[in-house]
Amino acid sequence: MSFLQSLQSGHDNRALESNQSIDDVLKALEKWEQLVANEPADNKPSEYTSFDDEPPPPSILDALAPQHVAPAAESSALLNALINLDHAETVMPVLVELLASTKSSDEISSELLELVGFDHFDLVSSLLEHRKDMSHLLSSQSTFVQVEHNSHAGPTSRKNLPSSAEEAKRNINASLAAAANRPLFSSDAASYAPEALPHIYTVTSHGYGGLLSATGQKYVLPVDTTRVENETFTEVTIPPAKTVPPRAHERLITIADMDELCRGSFPGYKSLNRVQSIIYPTVYRTNENMLVCAPTGAGKTDVAMLAVLRTISQFLRQPTENIPLAARIRRDDFKIIYVAPMKALAAEIVRKLGKRLERLNVLVRELTGDMQLTQAEIAQTQIIVTTPEKWDVVTRKPTGEGELASKVKLLIIDEVHLLNEERGAVIETIVARTLRQVESTQSLIRVVGLSATLPNYRDVAEFLGVSPYNGLFFFDSSFRPVPLEQHFVGIKGKPGSTISKKNLEAVTFEKISELIREGHQTAQSLKEMGQEDGNLDDFSCQGVDGWYSAQRDVSSSRNRELRELFAHGFGIHHAGMLRADRNLTERLFSSKQIKVLVCTATLAWGVNLPAHAVVIKGTQVYDTSRGKFVDLSVLDVLQIFGRAGRPGLESSGEGYILTTDDRLTHYLEAVTSQHPIESRFETGLIDSLNAEISLGTVSSVSEGMQWLSYTYLFVRMRRNPMVYGMSHDEPVNDPTLSQKRTHLITTAARHLVQARMITFDESTGRFEITDLGRIAARYYIRHTSVEIFNQQLRPVMTEADILAVVSMSTEVKIVPCEVKGGTETKQGKTNILLQGYISQAYMEDFALVSDMAYVAQNGARILRALLDIALSRKWATVCAVLMALSKAVEKRMWPYENPLKQQTELHRDVLYNLERFADDSTPVELVTKSAAELGELLRMNEQHGAALLRAAQHFPAVAIEYVLRPLTSDVLRIAVMVTPAFEWSNKHHGSLEPWWVWLEDERGVEIFQWFNVPLRSTSKAVEINFAISIRDGNPPKLARLHVPLAGLRLPLPFLDRSPLLELPFLPVSAVRHPAIRGHLSHIFQSFNAIQTQAFWSIHRSNTNALLSAPTACGKTTLVLSAMCIALAEQSGGIALVVCPTRHAAKESLFILRRLCKAVGAAVEPAFTPDTLKQRRGPGSKVFVVTAACLAAALPFRAADWQDLRSVVCDDLHLLDAQYEMAVSFLMHATQNRPVRFLGIADSLDDPSGLADWLRVDRQSLHCFRPTDRDQALAINTRTFNIPFSAALFKAMAKPLFNAIMARPPDSTTLVFVPSRYHCVVVGSDLITQCASQLNTRGFLGQNTTREAVQPYAERLADRALVELLLSGIGVFHEGVSKSDQTLILQLYLEGVVRVLIAPREACWSVPVRASTVVAMGTQYTRVRDGGDRQVVDYGPQEVVRMLGKAIAHGQPGHFHLFCPAESLDTFMRFINQGLTLESRVQESDLVRNWLNAARGDGSIAGKQDAMDALSFTYLAKRLQINPAYYDSSEIERDDALSRILDNFWTADHS
Repeated sequence: MSFLQSLQSGHDNRALESNQSIDDVLKALEKWEQLVANEPADNKPSEYTSFDDEPPPPSILDALAPQHVAPAAESSALLNALINLDHAETVMPVLVELLASTKSSDEISSELLELVGFDHFDLVSSLLEHRKDMSHLLSSQSTFVQVEHNSHAGPTSRKNLPSSAEEAKRNINASLAAAANRPLFSSDAASYAPEALPHIYTVTSHGYGGLLSATGQKYVLPVDTTRVENETFTEVTIPPAKTVPPRAHERLITIADMDELCRGSFPGYKSLNRVQSIIYPTVYRTNENMLVCAPTGAGKTDVAMLAVLRTISQFLRQPTENIPLAARIRRDDFKIIYVAPMKALAAEIVRKLGKRLERLNVLVRELTGDMQLTQAEIAQTQIIVTTPEKWDVVTRKPTGEGELASKVKLLIIDEVHLLNEERGAVIETIVARTLRQVESTQSLIRVVGLSATLPNYRDVAEFLGVSPYNGLFFFDSSFRPVPLEQHFVGIKGKPGSTISKKNLEAVTFEKISELIREGHQTAQSLKEMGQEDGNLDDFSCQGVDGWYSAQRDVSSSRNRELRELFAHGFGIHHAGMLRADRNLTERLFSSKQIKVLVCTATLAWGVNLPAHAVVIKGTQVYDTSRGKFVDLSVLDVLQIFGRAGRPGLESSGEGYILTTDDRLTHYLEAVTSQHPIESRFETGLIDSLNAEISLGTVSSVSEGMQWLSYTYLFVRMRRNPMVYGMSHDEPVNDPTLSQKRTHLITTAARHLVQARMITFDESTGRFEITDLGRIAARYYIRHTSVEIFNQQLRPVMTEADILAVVSMSTEVKIVPCEVKGGTETKQGKTNILLQGYISQAYMEDFALVSDMAYVAQNGARILRALLDIALSRKWATVCAVLMALSKAVEKRMWPYENPLKQQTELHRDVLYNLERFADDSTPVELVTKSAAELGELLRMNEQHGAALLRAAQHFPAVAIEYVLRPLTSDVLRIAVMVTPAFEWSNKHHGSLEPWWVWLEDERGVEIFQWFNVPLRSTSKAVEINFAISIRDGNPPKLARLHVPLAGLRLPLPFLDRSPLLELPFLPVSAVRHPAIRGHLSHIFQSFNAIQTQAFWSIHRSNTNALLSAPTACGKTTLVLSAMCIALAEQSGGIALVVCPTRHAAKESLFILRRLCKAVGAAVEPAFTPDTLKQRRGPGSKVFVVTAACLAAALPFRAADWQDLRSVVCDDLHLLDAQYEMAVSFLMHATQNRPVRFLGIADSLDDPSGLADWLRVDRQSLHCFRPTDRDQALAINTRTFNIPFSAALFKAMAKPLFNAIMARPPDSTTLVFVPSRYHCVVVGSDLITQCASQLNTRGFLGQNTTREAVQPYAERLADRALVELLLSGIGVFHEGVSKSDQTLILQLYLEGVVRVLIAPREACWSVPVRASTVVAMGTQYTRVRDGGDRQVVDYGPQEVVRMLGKAIAHGQPGHFHLFCPAESLDTFMRFINQGLTLESRVQESDLVRNWLNAARGDGSIAGKQDAMDALSFTYLAKRLQINPAYYDSSEIERDDALSRILDNFWTADHS
C-alpha cells in the first residue's frame, strides 16, 4: 500500500470514528482491554503493538489523547484537499516533516507555500492554523503504514498508554471538554510552540492577543472581539486583555528596598510597578543588553531610568566620610545616549530625567536638529537625548561630536519597533555601528531597547545582541496600567470624497457625544456639530470648581479661537500656538475645565496629558519630506492610544481610530501586532555604506559583509528570505548568507562608484572614499542627490543656477504641485519656497508653512555641502555664489541687501533710513564716520547714528596684506597677513568667526589654494602662505584682492647640477691616512657613487668645498674624515664642526669620536660660548658647536681664531639667522687666514648662492639631485581635503594601518605625527584597527607574544604607554623619560616593537631608521603670542628629513606622505627637485644686536665697516640672485644691502 493510499484509508477510518457515539468509543476500548488481557506473561509485545517507541494505532490513541482531538469536519476537509493535490504523492512526506518540525509557523510558512503551491494560499493558512492536529493526523497515518510493512520492528513503548479502561474514559471526557472550550481558531500547538523563554508574560501562548497566521496575510483577532456594520461605518471593538496572573516568585520592589542611588530618583513612588519590579534585577543588577517590549504606559521610561542609574553606579568613587553621593560620581568618564523617536519626546525625556537626576548633579541635554551643543556643553553633559537621525550624523563624524561614541557606556533606543518604518534603516545603522565599536574596541556599551509589543521579538533581540534567556522581556497588552478598549472605525465612502468626509464628521461627533454623556473627557471633536445637534450644553464645564477663575485666565489670551471654544467646553492644542496658550490648555484639561481637547498628534509625544478616551479623527497627515498626505504612523497611533485612561483615577480607557474603510484592515493588523517587524535597511544601504567607508570602518567587500551581519536585515533574511528577494533554499545552502551579503555590498558599491563617491577595485575588493563621498557622509546627502550634483554643477554658475540644483536634490524634493503664476514642476515649488524663506515671505496655508521650513532646513545643509564640493573642485565663482546663498538662507536676507539688517538691535526706522539714504555705504565706510555724521546721513539724531556706528564696528571685517616671496624659478610664495578689523563682541560673534581665504586666477574661475582661517577674540594677526607654480616663467594674474605680478623678477633656474657619473666605486684604500682607512674599512669596503665622485675635491684638495646631496648618502662621513685627516697632517690647531641643533651635534660627535681617536685628536662639544673662549691646550682639537652657541660668542676678533684650521658647516639646508650670522662673521674674522670651509647640505634646488657665500669654486661644488641616491625608495602619496582636526587623523588611521600591514611581518615602521598628543591617539587608533581585523597580536615582532613583552611593559614609568607597547607600538619624544626612551628603542631595534610613533620635531632627534616611514599629516598647531592657535604647514626640510629616515643601506625603503591636496604639488616639487634656501637674517633682530655690540666695542667704526661685514653674509649673495624675495628691485647688490642696513642703522642710531 502506498503512503497516499494508507493516508486515504486512515482518513476514512478517522472520519468514521469522528461520527461514533461515546458508546462506540467505549466498545473499542473494551476490545483494546481484551488485547491487553491476552498479552503474554513475559510482556512480549503482540504483533499488533510493535511500534518502536511510537504510540499504538491511531484509531485508539486519537481517542485517548485529548490534546490531539481536532474538529472532524475541518480535519476531513483539509485532508481531502491535500489528497486531491496533483503532486500529493511527492508532497506528503515533506509536508509531514515540516509540520512536525520545531520551527515556528512563521518560519515554515514560506516553505509550505513553495511546497504546496501559491495557488493553494488558503490551504496553507488553514494548515498552519490547525498545524498540531494535522501534524498528528498525518504522522499517525505514516506510522500506520510503517507498522503494516514492519510488523516485527521491535518492542513497543507502553509508557503513554492508559493502564485501564477507566483511565481511558477519563482521557476521553477530558478531550471532549477541552475541545468544547477551545476557541474557534487557535495558534500553534504547545508541543510545536517556540522555545519557552523565562521572561515572556502573555495571556496566550503566542505572545499577543491577536492570533497571527504564519504567512502574515491573514489574522485572527482576540476572543470576544465584536464587529458592527453600520450604514456609514464599520466598527471593530477589541476588548481589554485579561491580566496575566502573577508568578510565584513575583513581588513588587519597594523604594525603601533600593540603595541610596536609586531611592532619590523615584520621588513620590512607594514601589515600582509590576513590569518594573520584574525587570529590576536584570536592569539594575547586571550589564545585560536588554529588549523590553511592553505596552505604552507600562513604565518603560522608569526602566530606562534604572539602566541609567546602573551605569552611574559603575562610576562611583569609593564612599568616604562627609562626601555626598553626588560628589562621588566620575562625570567625565562616561556618556549615556538616549535615542528618542521624535524631537518632542526628546524634550520631554530631557525634562523628566533632568529633574530626577538633578540631585546627583548629572546633566541631561538635548542634541537634535533644533538643539545644537557646543564642544564645551558636550563635555559637561552626562546624558544626551537625541533622535536616530541626529545620532547617525554624530557618529558618522570621527571626531568632535563623533568622539562622544568613544565615551558612551549606555545606549538606550526608545520605540525600537520603528524598525518596521522608513526610519528603521537609521536605527539599524546606529546599532550596527555601536555593536561593531564594542567588538573592535573591546569596550562595554550596554544597549537597552524599549518597544511596544511586537510579534517577532526574538529577532529584534538577536539584532540588539540581547540574550533571550536573560535580557528579553515581553509583556502583552494586559500589562497596561489602565485596560484599554480599542475601537477601529472604518468610514464608508470613497476616500477623499465629500460623502466620506461628511460621514467622518458625523461619526466623530456621535462617538464623542456618547463619551461626553457618560461623563468622560476625550481628546477630539467639533463644536459646530454640537450646535446643529442641539446638545452643545452637554460639553459645558461651567459647573466644575474653578471654572470662573479659569475663564479669567482664558480671557487674557490673544488666541480668539481658544477664548470662543472654552465657553463651550472645548480646547485646542497644536504647535502653531504660543507656548503660554499651550500651557494654559494643558492646565485646563488636567483640571477638567474642558471636556474635549482638539489637538495634533504631537501632544501625545511631548506632554503626558491622559484622558479617559482618545479619538483619532482621520489617519491622513501631511508629510513634509514627501510633500503629500500619508497614513498616520502606527507609532503615533500607539502613542496616542497610550494617553487613554488615567492611572489612579479610572479603571479603563478607550481608544478610537476613525479611518477610511479601505485602511481599516491595515490599522487592525498593525496595532494588534499582526505583521512581523521587517527590515527597511535595503532602502538606505547605499548611503549607509558610504558613511561607513568615510568613517573608515569598512574598506573592503569582506568588511562590508561583516558590517551587514550586525544589521536587522541579516537577521530577517535568514528568517524570511522570500521577503528580501531570496529563494527558500538560499539560507539552507548558505547559512551565513555570504553570497547574498556579497551581492548587496557589491551592488551598493557600484552605485557609489557611479556617483563618484568611492573608488572600488573589484579585483581586490578594496574601497577608497573620495571627496564627494566624504562630503555626502558629513552633510547627510543621499547618493541620488550627488548624482544630480555631478550632472548639474559647472565651474561658472549664477544664484539662479545654484537654486535650481538645490531644488532638484532628493532631500528637498516635493511631490509635483502646481504653483500659480510660477512653475508646475516639483523643483519649481521647492525653488519658490526656498526663495520665499530667504525673503521672509508670509505663508497662510499650514502645508506650505511646513514645506517652507522643511525646504529651508535641508536647503541650508545642501548649500554647505555644495560649497565643500566646489572647494574640492577649486571653482572660485561657484564658491563665492554658494557662500553668499548659504549666508542668505542662514540670515534670511539676500546678498544684495544691506548687511547691517542682520543686526537685530538696530531699530526699524534706522534700517529703513539706512536703506533709503545710504544703501550704497558699506560697514567699512560707515566705521570711518562719527556718530553725528551718521545721524545726519540717516536724517536722524546722533543717538541713532551712535547705534549704527556700534553695529558697523561689530560687523566682521578683515584687513589683508601680502608680500611676494619667489622661492625658485617656478615656485612663488605669497605670504598673506589677515588682521581683524572689527570690535569683538561675544554676544554677536560667539567664540570664533570663521573665514575662507583663497587665491584665485584673474578670471575668478580657478582656485589655486584655499585656507579656513578661524579668528577668535584673542586673534591679532594670522599669517598664511600660498605657494603656486609658475608655468613657463609667466606668473598668473590674480583677482579679488588684486596681486599685481607684472614685472616680478623670478630667480633664474640653476642648470649646472652635478650629473651622477657611472664611475667604478672607489675602494677605501684610496684614503691616504692609514688609521682612518682602517676605521672606515670596518664599516664599508668601497665608497658609493656620490662619495666616489666627490672624493678627490674633498679629500685631496685644500680648497673650500660644498657637497649638496640626498639624505643618507654618506656625505657627512666623507667630509668629517677629510677634516680629521687634514687636522692630523697639520701641526696642532683646531677645527670647528658647526651644527644647527644639539641633536645634529650629538650625531656628529658620535661619528667624530672614532675618527678623532684614529688620528690622535681630541673632540669636545661646545654648547656654551665660554667653552669656545677657553679653548686651550696642546695638540689638535675638534669642537662640535651649535649655531646658537657660536652666535652667542659674537662679535668675533681675528686674534681669537689664529689656531683655526678648518670649519665644517653641517646641515646647511637648515640655515637660519643665527647659523648665517655666526658663520658669516667667522669668515669675516678669518678672511686673512688659510681656513678651509666645508659645507654639507641636502639636495638644494639652487646651491649657487651657498657656494658663493662659502667661496667655493666650480670644481669643488657638488650638487646632486634628490633622486641620485643608491638605495631604492618608493614614495607614495595620499591627499585629504579635511581641515586640520581630529577628524583628519581618524580618516588617516585606516590608510596608515594598511600601509603598515602591506609590508613584511618583520619590517619596521616609523610614523611621524604633528604633536606629542597625537602619538597616543594614533597608537590607540592603530590598536582599534587591529581589533577590527581580529588581530590580537598587534604589531609585535614575529614569534613575540604579549606575555613575553609584559615584563618590559611593567618597567615603563609612563603607564599610558603600556597598552601600546603590549601591542607592538612604541612612542618616542622628549616628554618620555630617558629610561623609557632607552627601553622602547632597544625593543624597536631588536624587532620586538615594529611601529615607532614620534612627533614632528623628533624627526631631528630620533636615532633610528625604518623600512617604512609615514608622514601622517603635514600641518601642526602653533600657539602664537596671546594664546591664539594657528595651523601651519611643515617646512619642506622637515618632510625631507622624515623621508631620509626611510633610507637604509642594503634594503629598499618606503615613504608615505599624507598631506592636504593643495600642498601635495609643492612638497613633491621639493622632494624631487631639491630644497630652496633663502636668508632669514632680515627677519630677525640679530643684525641690530650685532651692530649695537660691535659699535660698543669699537670693532665697527662706521657704516662702511658694517657694509663690509654684511657683505660676508648669505643675504648679500641671495640679494643678487633673488632680489624680489627681499622686497628689493635694485640690480646692484651693494645698493640693496645698503638699503637693508639703513633700516637697522636708522632705527637704532637716529
